Amino acid sequence: MSISTPGGPERRPTVVTTGKKPAAGRPAAGAKAGAGKSTGDAPRTSAGGKGKGPRKPIAPVKVSQGRSWGPIALFTAVGVLAVGIIGFGAWATFQGSKPWEDRAADISGIVNFRKTDPDLVKGSNHQPGSIKYAQSPPVAGPHNATWQNCMGNVYDAPIANEHAVHSLEHGAVWITYRPDLPADEVAKLKSKVEGQEKLMLSPFEGQDKPISLQAWGYQLKVDNADDSRIDEFIKTLRVNASIEGPTANCGEPGITATGTTPRDGAPMPTQ
Repeated sequence: MSISTPGGPERRPTVVTTGKKPAAGRPAAGAKAGAGKSTGDAPRTSAGGKGKGPRKPIAPVKVSQGRSWGPIALFTAVGVLAVGIIGFGAWATFQGSKPWEDRAADISGIVNFRKTDPDLVKGSNHQPGSIKYAQSPPVAGPHNATWQNCMGNVYDAPIANEHAVHSLEHGAVWITYRPDLPADEVAKLKSKVEGQEKLMLSPFEGQDKPISLQAWGYQLKVDNADDSRIDEFIKTLRVNASIEGPTANCGEPGITATGTTPRDGAPMPTQ
């Protein structure tokens, strides 16, 4: 480094740097005091004291999310429903594969006269005139040569037992009700019978239960038209209970007349 003092001794010498770094430990010319201090030093407060220093990092707060029970409940319900449907289908298939006699035996309250009185259900025993029956309404036994039409016929007055029993022999289900049964109950029974082949409905004086169902050799008595066993009885025994086969006639030349006296003068049917 060279120092020149042009202009006399009053002027300050001009410092010319030679590009060399200052000696270790010495601040460079013109550097501010304290410039070499670490940036990590705590800043001074306005009062001259030290501050609190840099803040510590805040740990993140974990938010616990509740379990979503809605989808779980939905999937559980669907699973239970699916299992129920499959189980019912298997049960229905099993029930449908059982012989109709076994299905009839499963109907609560049904009476099977085929077991208790085998002679009663032999069939093909045609007799003229009035016949006395042990059951009321009758379920089988001797009967008139002419059957009562049972093509979903609804009779508003009593019919002759002797013609009705012949219809049972052909596979009909005969539903009877006490004349004092409320009109809405009768209407429910009519809706089950009207237009259905091998079904018929009529009032019956003196029966001990409000509603009674008869098939050849079978009987079921119930208290009201909403009893689910009515449909079970019809489904199981209609046609099946016939002892003359499923093609036995239930229409013409049977009779549609009402009245409890048998009509021996009616045209002789072929069966």
